[in-house]
Amino acid sequence: MRERKQMAAALAIAGSDPSGGAGIQADLKTMTMLGVYSGAVVACLTVQNTLGVREVVPLEAGLVKRQIEQVLVDLRVTHVKTGMVGSAAVAAAIAAALREFRGEVVCDPVLVASSGKALLAETDLASYDDTVIRLATVLTPNLEELERLAGSACRNGEEIEAAVAELFRRHARLRAVVVKGGHQPEEDSIITDRLFRRSPAGGTALVAICQSHPRVRTANSHGTGCTFASAFTAYHMLTNDDVAAFEKSVELLDRLLRLSAPHLIGHGRGPLLHHLARLTPSCECGRNPGRSRWGRW
Repeated sequence: MRERKQMAAALAIAGSDPSGGAGIQADLKTMTMLGVYSGAVVACLTVQNTLGVREVVPLEAGLVKRQIEQVLVDLRVTHVKTGMVGSAAVAAAIAAALREFRGEVVCDPVLVASSGKALLAETDLASYDDTVIRLATVLTPNLEELERLAGSACRNGEEIEAAVAELFRRHARLRAVVVKGGHQPEEDSIITDRLFRRSPAGGTALVAICQSHPRVRTANSHGTGCTFASAFTAYHMLTNDDVAAFEKSVELLDRLLRLSAPHLIGHGRGPLLHHLARLTPSCECGRNPGRSRWGRW
């Protein structure tokens, strides 16, 4: 009888959104939609709905660490995706649990809710940078998050690149930074998402790929950041290619925003409706051990 091989898995570490639009719920919906199995470690609880976040309750740090450890000793985790952590203590626990992990760590620095409520205290930011982000191979901030992490304005392409260069200078393990453009000024009709990588020639030079597309004006945009980072994680598992993961994630988010726009969910900023998307006949992929086919949108 042919021996079966453990399939590759992802692990999402994030906060919980009881309304289902963002956080660990969005992570699992996205991974499943793209054909990737993912475990889920809850780092903090929230009291929220489409009208906003009312409370953030980080879990006990040791509990978060033990959850991660138990998944890593059992599943063949190749990719970890981190989202909202809630506190410096939880961030340190995540870093401790991942200290020996040698796979991909895609870090989505969830610092502020769409409603403006801080999800990580300013006093905890330096600790978060020195623990979770230090382990990241890929970072996926929006413009506001990039400004907070780099400590500089990001009003144009030059300032964005300078801020990204500072993060690369600070974090040796970082291979790619994806800057999500959805937080550009509302009057901008064209959104630009950017992928930055270190130059193959070495030194401080960066290689950038930009994807520009019309802004989808919709009330249903809750969870876009979580969904994008999870999509990047899943697509990277399936292709082992930063550029492919970036381009497919941009395409997916644009599609989900358009599919979700006509619908009414809740009384505030509605979520992306992942279930409206459908996988169509797949194409050969062949670069991910344990899986050779993936969905094409």
